[in-house]
Amino acid sequence: MQNAPRTRDAAAAIAFETVAVGYPYRAKPVVGPLDLAVRCGERVLLLGPSGCGKSTLLLAATGLIPSSVPGVVTGAIRLAGEPVETRSPADWSARVSHAFQDADQTLCGMRVLDEIAFALEARALPEAEIEARIATAMRKIGIPDAWASRRTTTLSGGEKQLVALAATMAQDAKLLLVDEPTAHLAPKAAERLHHRLMEHDPACAVLLVDHRLDGLIGAIDRVVVLDAVGCILAEGPPRTVFRQHQAALSARGIWSPLASRLDAALMAAGAAPDVAPLTMDEVLSALDPVNTPPERIRRAAPVVEAFVAERTYCTSAPTANPILARIDSADCAPFLGPVILRGISLEIRAGEVLCMLGANGAGKSTLGATLAGILPLKSGRRSGPMGGIAFQKPETQFTEASALEEVIAALPATRQRAEVPELACKVLARWGLSHIARAHPYQLSQGEKRRLALATLTATDRWPFLVLDEPLAGLDAGGTAEVEADIERLRRAGRAVVLITHDMDFALKHCPRAIVVGQGGILATGLTRMLLQDEALLARADLLPPAILPALRWLERIATC
Repeated sequence: MQNAPRTRDAAAAIAFETVAVGYPYRAKPVVGPLDLAVRCGERVLLLGPSGCGKSTLLLAATGLIPSSVPGVVTGAIRLAGEPVETRSPADWSARVSHAFQDADQTLCGMRVLDEIAFALEARALPEAEIEARIATAMRKIGIPDAWASRRTTTLSGGEKQLVALAATMAQDAKLLLVDEPTAHLAPKAAERLHHRLMEHDPACAVLLVDHRLDGLIGAIDRVVVLDAVGCILAEGPPRTVFRQHQAALSARGIWSPLASRLDAALMAAGAAPDVAPLTMDEVLSALDPVNTPPERIRRAAPVVEAFVAERTYCTSAPTANPILARIDSADCAPFLGPVILRGISLEIRAGEVLCMLGANGAGKSTLGATLAGILPLKSGRRSGPMGGIAFQKPETQFTEASALEEVIAALPATRQRAEVPELACKVLARWGLSHIARAHPYQLSQGEKRRLALATLTATDRWPFLVLDEPLAGLDAGGTAEVEADIERLRRAGRAVVLITHDMDFALKHCPRAIVVGQGGILATGLTRMLLQDEALLARADLLPPAILPALRWLERIATC
């Protein structure tokens, strides 16, 4: 739908007036037409399914589209009342700071200190001010001083993201455009970042794209939801949007807070809170057994129990199944890097879904690649066949000129040549990628790239087990559901999956066994549901419990009443 034009907002930090943005060789705009304004002091979340144009809209905000990225922009974009085209993107840098979805688009491969200083030096700020801004940004983002001399090429994906965000925030711009800032961050790092981004400053506006809503949504002033074609589906305060439009968001594969999904189930049972909740604590405080009528508790209890059961994997790992791969007393190191994990012993069994948890830089990706046989051991022994691996950066897996060709190249050579294109089309359809079959992989959104990489990896039964490194980063709820379905399909077929993730709730739902990586080794291994309730362990590993934990605690509490 096209949005009704609005009266120009003179107080807006940024205003999109009947804006549509498209790319060459695309018949229709990727996003818009739409009208959207963000005022000074306002924190706005831009939400929508993968590929709906959220990142494209941010790129157009300062004129990067069409000046640097080929594209067509119609309508008017105004920054502080000025048409965006009156300055180059570089000339807007003192007023607008943009944190890109891919940290490598911000970083240059220099030392951490130099990366954060780069934009400030380009503006010729005084040396003392630059040093003060660097120190403040590192402290707020949680970057230790020991990183200052490290080259960003040696950092993990999550660590790179932290440095890119520090470089963005050090600019102290009055408008922050932030695209998927927590996609690769561990929960505690994401929580710290959300807190810093959402600190209220009446002179600063924030336009944020993110799929990880728990821990963030309470600080958002307004939510703008885009539909699949990049037009505004819903807009308003978070409580209103997520209660009134929950069914529409769910049907379109758009994320909503976990509390809003439970709220919808409670509403159907006539047991929902009077005020729309944004956190699990808000939901369950309204169901306090001491102060809530027993009848309401009676109606709510089976709803909460079913909600928790649907999101908790209760079956034990298949300990009797054959071992597919094993490493014993291994020292592990990234490519051309020093040893970061010592004395590691780990195995993966047929039909198992094993989760690797840990803070950014703990060594999860290194361990996953070592188990898959991609990285050689520094010491110790590995046995078993190689596994397939989906890397954090999906672009590293692409070699063909179109999404369809990527899938065709991944299919087994034993297939009859005539049936390969049809089978590849079915694979793309299963992952919701039919509409981009002829597009070059690098033209896709990050969520679409992620789905394509996973589609190519799971299209063949070549690998006895797969290592999926942050497979949910950048995915909407629909894409996450496809990952869930494929993990289950692989498990049923007797293949195994090693899941490296920062999503504690996803781990709790799909992984019977988990290992916690940290402090140069494996801190713990065991049943996921037990590890994720061990608060001392989570604190030691710099992790947070799953968002659903309050519901588990509530069920335990009412069971004793």
